[in-house]
Amino acid sequence: MEFPTELGILTCLMILAASLWIPQIVGQANIKPEDWPEGAPDGFSRITNPHLMPAWIGRAHRAHLNLLEQAFPFAVLVLIIDRMDGFTALTYWTAIAFFWLRIAHAIGMISGLALMPLRPIIFTAGYVCVLIMAYSVFVA
Repeated sequence: MEFPTELGILTCLMILAASLWIPQIVGQANIKPEDWPEGAPDGFSRITNPHLMPAWIGRAHRAHLNLLEQAFPFAVLVLIIDRMDGFTALTYWTAIAFFWLRIAHAIGMISGLALMPLRPIIFTAGYVCVLIMAYSVFVA
């Protein structure tokens, strides 16, 4: 049985989603207790005010949340299309584009290099990929 590219991309996307918490935790763990801002909890507590942390740590957290916001609906749609045996050239290229857009979004978000309007453009392009997959469900 052939393993469709869309499912391979989905597997890689889920590995990314399961791993994108790591930059935030590494960032928090590498802050020496004496460098924690006044009023920040210890390393085992949830940061109630992300503004107390370096900006890139908050961006890493938001990058993870943004990925989860788009990855879940995308994954469900890919699985529906797989069940319907509806993969096409459109779904193939959409899956590839979506994956690389999510990589670009995470890197740009965490590094701070994807400034306005680039970051929302990348996020919106990912949303368009979700819409294309939804369209593919209805035409399968």
